[in-house]
Amino acid sequence: MSNAKNEYEHLKGKILEIEVSGKNFIIGKLLDYGPDIFVIHNGKDFLYVPSIHLQRIQVADEIAESSSGVDFQHLAIDYSEESPISLRKILMNAKGQFVQVYVTGNKSIHGYVTNIMNDYFVFYSPIYKTTFISLQHLKWLIPYRENHTPYSLNDEMLPVRPATVPLSRTFEEQCKRMQNNLVVFDLGENTKKIGLLKDVVNNKIKLVSARGETVYWNLQHLKTLHTP
Repeated sequence: MSNAKNEYEHLKGKILEIEVSGKNFIIGKLLDYGPDIFVIHNGKDFLYVPSIHLQRIQVADEIAESSSGVDFQHLAIDYSEESPISLRKILMNAKGQFVQVYVTGNKSIHGYVTNIMNDYFVFYSPIYKTTFISLQHLKWLIPYRENHTPYSLNDEMLPVRPATVPLSRTFEEQCKRMQNNLVVFDLGENTKKIGLLKDVVNNKIKLVSARGETVYWNLQHLKTLHTP
């Protein structure tokens, strides 16, 4: 999408229907975009959608305008307009801010971005604690409204906590650091993605299940990693 600025300029300000990977649908106004991200307002929230997951884009102007009166000049995540908006810029500027991220299945994760590495970012959630999320699998990010917190927790119950393990530059190297530990991939949506991480070789994960079965997973298709 290197020519995205010209290709989508005529859609800016229009109501779009967007199909996102995983049979997800978003309807809202296109506020801004860059080579690898779209910014949509759905009448309630700002959604930052990586363009790699956009499968279909269609003008839906016949749908009632639901975002009138919203101040689009001040987007929920601030960024400099001197250079094109990008996914990495949005994640950097969102550090420490309450956000909701959608990655896999029907689950969202609520909390903070704490670090951005080469191909993954580190997220702290009051539910899943420190979680490593592959950048290529992030479907969208939604900033919380001002003065709102996940689960209405106070600062004492939801502090920003850095990762308690050393961080590697890539998701694969980070997985290698977790060898011989109990881990959960993809938020445990599949019980075969929970187990003792035995080895990481050539983008393959070797897990031992609770019943002692050995399971191999393709690392490129794994989206998140955390320890129970």
